[in-house]
Amino acid sequence: MGNLKLVWVAWPAFLSACVLELFVFAMVDPQDLQWLGQPLALSRQGVYTVSFFVFWAISAVSNALTAVLGTPPAQIRDCPRAPGERPDGCPQQ
Repeated sequence: MGNLKLVWVAWPAFLSACVLELFVFAMVDPQDLQWLGQPLALSRQGVYTVSFFVFWAISAVSNALTAVLGTPPAQIRDCPRAPGERPDGCPQQ
């Protein structure tokens, strides 16, 4: 079940990073970007790559927080019990 939850977080984060990348770089030329008043030392492709992974990480954190906050209190309270003592509806781990 743990791997499935990772997919629930990572896949939507990947898709949102793709959309963010398209929107941001449809309006911004990577060669015009500066860091602390200096032009970036990366090529266009390097800026695209780094920004994609930054967008993906930010989206993954957001999705993970949503998954944690969306967990029902009963599951958090009751499901850590031993498998034979769990109430019906707890995912098996």
